[in-house]
Amino acid sequence: MSDPRDVSAYNLLFKIVGALVDRPEVVVIEIQVTEDGATFTVHAHPDDTGKLIGKQKRNVQSLRIIMSGAGKKLRRRYAVAIHEENRGNREINVLPL
Repeated sequence: MSDPRDVSAYNLLFKIVGALVDRPEVVVIEIQVTEDGATFTVHAHPDDTGKLIGKQKRNVQSLRIIMSGAGKKLRRRYAVAIHEENRGNREINVLPL
């Protein structure tokens, strides 16, 4: 991460995700920096991915809203992806508007 604004967004996402899961020590967030922002891919224990996504995807939508708001304040665009290992290595991408 070359931009210090991305570090702040990473720390925010890491704290929120750590509070949502039962095994915060297993959480890994990969960052792919783009020209105008970053994409955060969250890897968690397979039992915790459901908690991150939530019923009717409410938790992941809330993460999207929070990261979008942080991005607007920092003048960056952030996307969040939840990596699901127990469903054929598919990723649920939630991109900002």
